[in-house]
Amino acid sequence: MLNNIIKFSFATVGCITGITLTRTFFIYQLTDISPEIKILAYIAIALALGFIFYTTSNKLIEIVMESLDRLELFIQKMTLYEMMVGSVGLIIGLIIANLVTIPIKNIDIIGTPVSIVVNILFGCLGIAVAAGKKNENIFESFRGRASDTSGKRRSDPKILDTSVIIDGRIIDICRSGFIEGELIVPSFVLDELRHIADSQDPLKRNRGRRGLDVLNMIQKDLQFPMRIETMEVSSDSEVDNALLKMAQKLGGKVLTMDFNLNKVANFQGVEVLNINELANAMKPIALPGEEMVVQVVKDGKENGQGVAYLDDGTMIVIDGGRKHIGEKLNVTVTSILQTAAGRMIFAKPKYLAEREI
Repeated sequence: MLNNIIKFSFATVGCITGITLTRTFFIYQLTDISPEIKILAYIAIALALGFIFYTTSNKLIEIVMESLDRLELFIQKMTLYEMMVGSVGLIIGLIIANLVTIPIKNIDIIGTPVSIVVNILFGCLGIAVAAGKKNENIFESFRGRASDTSGKRRSDPKILDTSVIIDGRIIDICRSGFIEGELIVPSFVLDELRHIADSQDPLKRNRGRRGLDVLNMIQKDLQFPMRIETMEVSSDSEVDNALLKMAQKLGGKVLTMDFNLNKVANFQGVEVLNINELANAMKPIALPGEEMVVQVVKDGKENGQGVAYLDDGTMIVIDGGRKHIGEKLNVTVTSILQTAAGRMIFAKPKYLAEREI
């Protein structure tokens, strides 16, 4: 029943189109034709176009239904914010199109069709531009400008690589507060973690599950701002290339442990935060067994201890160094204590360490 109604609707549209075309292109220009012939021309062309529309309605219905199904799926995948941004872009595009077509509408014959095409083009263009800017939150932009005036800068998003998620040290870095801004997990990275977690190899499977546990801990236990960013990736495209494209698109930085990705990102102008480089920067300035020359400046809390300091203020507690206060002493590092308050080095005079050996 519904198909018949749609067919007759198409036939009606065809008849109306035929009457309009007849009036515009033929009858309106010929004033010497009798009214009877004009009426017959109206009827003939209207029926012809109505028949054409009716016979082709099945194919048109299939095209329309497929388009509606695709549109429905597309709308279901969109968030409310994306729909609002797209609507604003459509409205702005239609406003510009109507302003542009004001002089075009008065042109005979082609004025109306051209106006319709221009409205469609500008509407689609407005939606496309708005969709491209969907990651730039308008309210956050105003908030960012307000913070800029007060001397604060908005933090860039940090895009997580598979290697840094599996490593797990990102949890401690987030907990310490050294990471600012939003953490972004690309959808293709999440898919890669899921494939690794489903692997037949027990080592790969454990690594994949560890990565998923790390993400859950960051989001639920630490309650750190994190979201999943969807991006279409072709089957032959590598994850590293997709990461760099997303970083360029969002204006963010890539968190990784991959040395090769670090090199490629620097070549393409993408900022990278490498966890291994951070670890190297934070490694102890002295290791057990190393020798150094220090100035003993005062006695320590325990009996016989002396205290010295490095140039960066690190305290060195020297066992048996009390009698060398005011002297430069060659010492051997025995242990290092690292706490939240700082680093403390324990050492012995070199001659005492050599006696023990």
